[in-house]
Amino acid sequence: MYVTIIAFAFFFSAADIISTAEFNHTGDLLATGDKGGRVVIFQREPESKNEPYSQGEYNVYSTFQSHEPEFDYLKSLEIEEKINKIKWLPKQNAAHALLSTNDKTIKLWKITERDKRPEGYNLKDEEGKLKDLSTVTSLQAAQVGLGTRDVVINLFRKLSVASPETEPTQEGLSVLCPQERERGDRNVVNQEAKEVPVLKPMDLMVEVSPRRIFANGHTYHVNSISVNSDCETYMSADDLRINLWHLAVTDRSFSILCRGHSGQSSALA
Repeated sequence: MYVTIIAFAFFFSAADIISTAEFNHTGDLLATGDKGGRVVIFQREPESKNEPYSQGEYNVYSTFQSHEPEFDYLKSLEIEEKINKIKWLPKQNAAHALLSTNDKTIKLWKITERDKRPEGYNLKDEEGKLKDLSTVTSLQAAQVGLGTRDVVINLFRKLSVASPETEPTQEGLSVLCPQERERGDRNVVNQEAKEVPVLKPMDLMVEVSPRRIFANGHTYHVNSISVNSDCETYMSADDLRINLWHLAVTDRSFSILCRGHSGQSSALA
């Protein structure tokens, strides 16, 4: 036990101290923020038959840097990166979303999963050699080339003074589009198989991307955020002010409560 305590003190610094924690609405995910501006998301392990009491265990799901230290040159004030609050948004699709804030800036993050990747965009391998056509799903090049050719033929019929039922000749196509004759002949003659891209399974990858940054809304340190029931707006509060934000608007907010230094409160429309 003594060795474990020494190792803990050696590997962990003040930036690793957890400053806030928040479960999502289902309890399957737990997001923690630390003084170093990082957000670590833990996922609850599903209950197994061999270990029926392991459902309460959480393993690391994703880690990302949410905030960096900044400096306000107008006020000569250093803004630390410590995460003050985290709030999950109700899940509306396959992705998760959460809000995180330090003293001044609120950020909206999107967390998505990817377990498949597209493969097979051409017939050549990495060395430039032609692949074995029997090992891939294929279509004939003549079928692939019909799309562009049909567009040119239809355009020819619309512009032609002859009957619309008249089939255009190769000479007519060459006049309308000089490159079409050569492209069409090449597509029909070329009977090489085209590989169809397919999705293949891969190791689970969790991607976190910033969606919105809400800044310059508070003079004092932000100490609380709360998502409203409409899932489109949220409130943020400091010591003297409560602001109402829309998730799609980052450059303005509404102050619904402002408390002056004298202790008087005012509601702003």
